[in-house]
Amino acid sequence: MRIRALAIRIIRQFVRDKRTLALLFLAPLLVLTLMHFVFDGQAVKLDIGTVSIPLQLAERLKNTEANVTSYADAVQAKQALEQGDLDAVLSIDGGKPAIALEGSDPSINRAVMLVLQRAMQADMPAVQPTVTYLHGKESMSSFDSFGPVLIGFFSFFFVFLLAGVAFLRERTTGTLERLLATPIRRYEVVLGYLAGFGLFTLLQAALIAWYSIGVLGLYMEGSIWLVLLMNLLLTLTALTLGTLLSSYAGSEFQIIQFIPIVIVPQVFFSGLFNLEAMQPWLQKLSYVMPLYYGADAMRGIMIRGEGFADIQLDIYILLGFSVAFALLNVIALKKQRAI
Repeated sequence: MRIRALAIRIIRQFVRDKRTLALLFLAPLLVLTLMHFVFDGQAVKLDIGTVSIPLQLAERLKNTEANVTSYADAVQAKQALEQGDLDAVLSIDGGKPAIALEGSDPSINRAVMLVLQRAMQADMPAVQPTVTYLHGKESMSSFDSFGPVLIGFFSFFFVFLLAGVAFLRERTTGTLERLLATPIRRYEVVLGYLAGFGLFTLLQAALIAWYSIGVLGLYMEGSIWLVLLMNLLLTLTALTLGTLLSSYAGSEFQIIQFIPIVIVPQVFFSGLFNLEAMQPWLQKLSYVMPLYYGADAMRGIMIRGEGFADIQLDIYILLGFSVAFALLNVIALKKQRAI
């Protein structure tokens, strides 16, 4: 009887908790559906530029799975490569093939080399092409390519989780309620909590960036200060988002429930998976994912050596996310006390 009574009590708790039921039954379906669209998308075509190559070789390249664009001179082709419009440029230098790779993604580099080598096999089977890299190098590993994304992801994830749980504890223990009984205003509460938590997010951002680059030896081309800046902005966005969502949670378990809805989708759009392989309509979802902008800037800094001017749009968008979430935090505190 005691076992039966305990089981019935647990079942009733689950039935009353609609959010837990939704997480149990709907969240897995949502994640599986998203994975289906991500991995069952369209084929990614390589973009290859050519400059003054033999006609037969050009025809063979056009019959491959690559998009081939012919350029009048090497200067135009190099500009397209630098702008990210091409994955590689094939030219003939002194009778010998020369391949210039964009270089920031090792998997793309390998795919390009395989396509070009197959196309050149009939004309120049014994000639080894000269290979140069605009970004990166031949020994660059997949971890070097994904590392900047992982730095941003782990910073975002742990700050989101810890901030949400910590702010929730302030509510459930009555600390926030007592604080709001004083003349302090809602925006002062939000700014105070952000400043307090922000000190530790700053330390965490610096530690993760230093360890990844200094100890693990991730490929680093740009400024470490810009890496720290982007990591800090990502953690600030996670901090404001975590505290916002904690206002709608009643327990630590409910904070965890937000992970499949808030964190997991961002992983798919962060750059760990090729966005071009997704359906065009699905790619547009990346525009509302803060991690997309942080990861894009981190890869630009660490792999392509981009400066502030190149990543400033990502900076402004992350700042916009942080300000918007902070303002929503102020509004959410109306549930605690109307000022």
